[in-house]
Amino acid sequence: MQRYETLFARLRENNEGAFVPFVMLGDPNLAECEAIIEALISGGADALELGIPFSDPTADGPVIQEAANRALAAGVTPAACLALVARLRAKYPALPMGLLVYANLVVNTSVEDFYRAAVEAGVDSVLVADVPGVEAGPFVDAASRAGIAPILIAPPNADPACIARIAAMSRGYTYVLGRAGVTGTETALNRPDAGLMDALRAAAAPPALIGFGISSPEHVRMALEAGAQGAIAGSAVVRIVAAGLGEPEAMRTRLAAYVAQMKAATRLA
Repeated sequence: MQRYETLFARLRENNEGAFVPFVMLGDPNLAECEAIIEALISGGADALELGIPFSDPTADGPVIQEAANRALAAGVTPAACLALVARLRAKYPALPMGLLVYANLVVNTSVEDFYRAAVEAGVDSVLVADVPGVEAGPFVDAASRAGIAPILIAPPNADPACIARIAAMSRGYTYVLGRAGVTGTETALNRPDAGLMDALRAAAAPPALIGFGISSPEHVRMALEAGAQGAIAGSAVVRIVAAGLGEPEAMRTRLAAYVAQMKAATRLA
């Protein structure tokens, strides 16, 4: 959790927001995925959001679903994903890295065992995408005992009870949905609600990062103008991966350039 606090403090001092790319661990295979993540970091990613492939990713649109399918077809397992995270942690000791997972992966052995393995790999945060806040208590408790930041989602229509729950339970950052629905760039980002950002700050919730529908520098600027501390892009990143599978070196060059462009948009005047 300290890595997020350090990151946001540094960004505030530099008058910047955060840009956080998402990648599916093991897509298209473990070795190539590690090289892809290296490209994202070289492009200037402030932190990473990392998916563990799952057969029924209900919060994800077709682009990220296909990424999960490619990883599963390559035989990628949760244990292999955590081993990859551990290798990255050894190389990048200060970089915040969070997991986006589904509840079945967490409870498959036991909730305690999952968080224990995650913290041993060097994971900073876990967002369990299909567990609503009103049912998140056991996951939050296990994460907190392990020293991992539990991430909660703030929907566009978050009411005062939801905001209070996020402030009480979430650590690291708050994942604010840029729009309703599933991940993807097919549906445009709605202009973020500055009132929601104000309410989260007033409740002392963790810093807000906006995701879902983020694909362009303009979207990053919109997120920051609304009062968010940064933006997360998933489908736009994974689409570059999918389009470049036959030319991996060129694909990694495009990824680094894309991240650099998105990061540049976080630098405030």
